[in-house]
Amino acid sequence: MKAVLILSGGLDSTTLLCDLLDQGYEVSALTFDYHQKHKKEIRCAKATCEKLKIPQKIADISVLGDLAPSSLTRTELDVPEGHYAEESMKQTVVPNRNMVFLSLAASYAIGIGAQELYYAAHSGDHAIYPDCRPVFVSAMETALHLCDWKDLTLRVPYVNLTKGDIVKKGLALGVDYSLTWSCYKGGERPCGKCGACTERHEAFEEAGARDPLDN
Repeated sequence: MKAVLILSGGLDSTTLLCDLLDQGYEVSALTFDYHQKHKKEIRCAKATCEKLKIPQKIADISVLGDLAPSSLTRTELDVPEGHYAEESMKQTVVPNRNMVFLSLAASYAIGIGAQELYYAAHSGDHAIYPDCRPVFVSAMETALHLCDWKDLTLRVPYVNLTKGDIVKKGLALGVDYSLTWSCYKGGERPCGKCGACTERHEAFEEAGARDPLDN
């Protein structure tokens, strides 16, 4: 079966890519450049697709960075440090990002005749990112069924998994996590302090494994 996956280059979507390939899907990856500070994730997504010989499109939607204020896109805003449970982490929300991503990915999926569209939201995202909640997923499932004469099914298989669960799954699949990126800051090495770094560290710790990006 043909499927389109929104591939950021992060831990979750890279695991999902390997998971789908293991299940026998014919996957096309779609990666978005919205002028995020952590553009290294795009390079990681490209490296993974090249390694796995997966077709990939990288879509330039820099207008999202212009329209949607966030510490991930605005140079005048600092990326907050700490745990996702902290109120300050809402500064990393890019308003309506996933609806934009899913709308464009749906156009791509329908255009190439894919029957399913995947993105890798997980349970740890729910509290901080509104467009990762099950209620949002449910609404988008309905919208994508109605958006074209050709039916398209939205799949979010990790929506109730923790990031630790995802790492455990990925390790069993042999995912190369050295080709993934989580840090929200624009450096060449993970800062180890932002919410994404903190969550990644906890996930590998929960999985009882060492992160290959650790110094």
